[in-house]
Order: sequence, then C-alpha cells, then structure tokens
Amino acid sequence: MDLATLLPVAALLLTIGAFAGVLAGLLGVGGGIVLVPAFLYAFRATGFAGADVMQMCVATSLATVVVTSIRSVMAHHKKGAVDWEILRAWAPGLAVGAAIGVVVAANLRSEALQLIFGVLAACVGLYMAFGRAHWRLGHALPLGWGGRVMASVMGGLSVLMGIGGGSFGVPTMSLFGVPIHRAVATAAGFGVAIAAPSVIGFFFVPLDPATRPPLTIGAVNLIAFAIIIPMTILTAPWGAALAHSLPSDRLKRVFGVFLIIVAANMAREVLAG
Repeated sequence: MDLATLLPVAALLLTIGAFAGVLAGLLGVGGGIVLVPAFLYAFRATGFAGADVMQMCVATSLATVVVTSIRSVMAHHKKGAVDWEILRAWAPGLAVGAAIGVVVAANLRSEALQLIFGVLAACVGLYMAFGRAHWRLGHALPLGWGGRVMASVMGGLSVLMGIGGGSFGVPTMSLFGVPIHRAVATAAGFGVAIAAPSVIGFFFVPLDPATRPPLTIGAVNLIAFAIIIPMTILTAPWGAALAHSLPSDRLKRVFGVFLIIVAANMAREVLAG
C-alpha cells in the first residue's frame, strides 16, 4: 500500500461516510446499504481482496451502524417520531436473528454474500419505488410471537447484507400501516439491536491474516471504521431533519431508487467476477 493509493481511498471513504450519515437519518437504514459496496471497493483498491473480503465489508459496516443508528434514533426521538413500543417488542427477535446471521455469513463465500446483497436490495428497492400506499399485510404490526419471528428473519437477513435493518424495517412497517416517517424513525433503532450483537460475533470470526488489512479484529477493520464514524456522526442529524421535511411518497421513491441502483452495481460486480 503506497500513499498515492491510500489518500484517494481515504478521501472516498470520508465522502461516503458523510453520505451514509445523511442516508441513515433520512431513511433509517444505518448507512450500511452504501457502506458495504464502498468498503468492497476500498479494500480491493488497497490490495486486500481475499476470499473473505465481503465478510470484512459486512462486519465493518455493521460496526459503523452501531454508532450511526444511535445518533440517528436520538435525532428522531427529539422530534417525537420513534415508536418505542415497536422497538422494545422487536429488539429481542432482531438480536437473535443477528446472531444467527453472523454464523451463516462466516461460512459463506464472498460471492454468495454479494449476490444475497444484490437480490435483497433490489427486492426492497422495487417495492419502495413502485409499491402502493394502500398495500397492506395487516392493520397493525404484530408485537407478539409473530412479530418476534418476523424480527428474527429481518435481523438475520440484515446481517447478511451488513445493514441496520431499515431496508427491511421501513417497508415491513409500512405494509402494516405505520406512517412512513414513524417507520423511518423507528427503523433507525433497529440498527442498534441488529448491529451490536452481530459485531461482537464478527470480532471472533477468523480471517486469513495474509489477506486482511492492518488493525483488523476478527472481521472488523478498525481503520475503515475510524474514517467513517466522524462523518456519519456529523451528518446523521441532517438526514433526520430532511426526513421530516419531505412528503412521504417522495421519501419512499428516493429510498427505492437508491436501493435499486446499489443492487444493480453489486450484481454487476458478481457477474464481472
């Protein structure tokens, strides 16, 4: 790694971190949906593209989600938008699913994780961009055992993508009639319940020392984490403020179109490989 390579990559990560923070506050996604592809590019550009590079991208993204989600949910809470009843009911299931997701992710190839990321992001993006407001799975979000099962599935899939749960939480809550702004605010809290236990698990996932960057604990790279976090902390409140100034239909379209773009890029990566 030479300085001429590291400086542009660091600059890119700072920019991506700022964007991820805005995205976390705006859409409740914790920023992971943009950080995973960014980390994949950064690690490859610096010569660390081993067979388990995607595990490192996912784990490092989730480490940033812990901090970003806390910052984002606090900003939404000040506006009275977080539904704490939903968050308390779903948090245990999200954490259990996250733990299962770590075990699965640790045993998959990078290409499989990339494909999972692309397919799931495309499905959610298509729904959010082209779904209809009157579509419903029920009149109220389940908070009992049914809700716990749904939360566990959501937590596991979120870990496989390296995201905070908003990408699934926002559309799920919308399908059960939760207003979009309240869904975005509450989904920001999902990130803490998913990312905190999963990062602890990823600290114990062994990667090949020859193909991982310096200052990597388990699958979590501390250098990338340290570059991203200051920017996401700074910009997450900006996204939260913007979320409350946009019409709900426009917010859904922004969310959906962005996910489709990210998914298409990830699919391109897999096919090109």
